[in-house]
Amino acid sequence: MTAVVKTNPAAPAGFFEAEAAGLRWLADAEARGGARVARVDEVGPGRIAIRRVAPARPDAAAARAFGAALARTHDAGAAAFGAAADGWTGPNFIGRLAQACVPTDAWGVFYARDRVAAFLPGARDAGNLGAADTRVVERACELVGSGVFDDTDPPARLHGDLWSGNVLWSPGGVVMIDPAAHGGHGETDLAMLALFGCPFLDEIVAGYQDVHPLPAGRDDRVPVHQLHPLAVHAVGHGRAYGAALADAALRTLALA
Repeated sequence: MTAVVKTNPAAPAGFFEAEAAGLRWLADAEARGGARVARVDEVGPGRIAIRRVAPARPDAAAARAFGAALARTHDAGAAAFGAAADGWTGPNFIGRLAQACVPTDAWGVFYARDRVAAFLPGARDAGNLGAADTRVVERACELVGSGVFDDTDPPARLHGDLWSGNVLWSPGGVVMIDPAAHGGHGETDLAMLALFGCPFLDEIVAGYQDVHPLPAGRDDRVPVHQLHPLAVHAVGHGRAYGAALADAALRTLALA
C-alpha cells in the first residue's frame, strides 16, 4: 500500500517521533477493540511515512461504531493524567506547538496548567488575547485546577488533537491520524470534535455512551474541555480564537 510522507527538516527535535509514538500507543488500544489509527511505516528526524487511508463518505453507522471504539481506546488507559504515550519521554506537539507531558495525579491540575495556562503567554504575545480576557481565562484555570470538575474516571488514553481533519472516513470505518496523545479525560476528545464540527457527531457520542456512559452534565462541561484547543488556536490563529477562549472561560466559570 502507498504511504503519505510528511517532511520538515526544520521540525523541532522529536516532532515526528512523538507523533509515531502516539500512533503506536493508540494502535495498541485498537488491537483491543479501540478506534483505528493510521499505520506508521517509517519515522526519523524531520520525516514520517504513514500508510495511506482510502476515503469514503461519512455515514451514521460508521460514526456510531467509531464512538464505541473511541470509548474503548480511552478505556485502555494511561499511566497518569498528562502522561505521554508509552515509550515516549518528551513533549508532544499539537500543530507546531510543543506541549508538556508531565504525569500528574489530578486531571484538573494537569489540564489547567499544561493544556490551557501554558499557552496564554503565546496568545498574549501574539496580540490575540488582551489583559482582561487573560484574567478571565486565568480565573477559569484556577477553578479547573481546584478539582471541581474532576471525577472518578481514571486517566483516559486520548488522541489529544481530535478535530474533524484528523478523523478520516474510510471503507472500513473511521481512522484517526496526527495525534497529540496523552493521558487525559475522555470528554476532551469529544469536545474537540464538537468545536470544529464532525459529521454525525450525535451518533459518535451515542456510540461512546453505549460503551462508556459519561457523568450527567456532559453537555454543560463542553466549554471546560474546549479551553485547550481554543488556547492553542489563540496562539497563532487570530483574535477571534482569543475571544472564543475568553467566552469558553466565562461559561466555565458559570458552572461553579
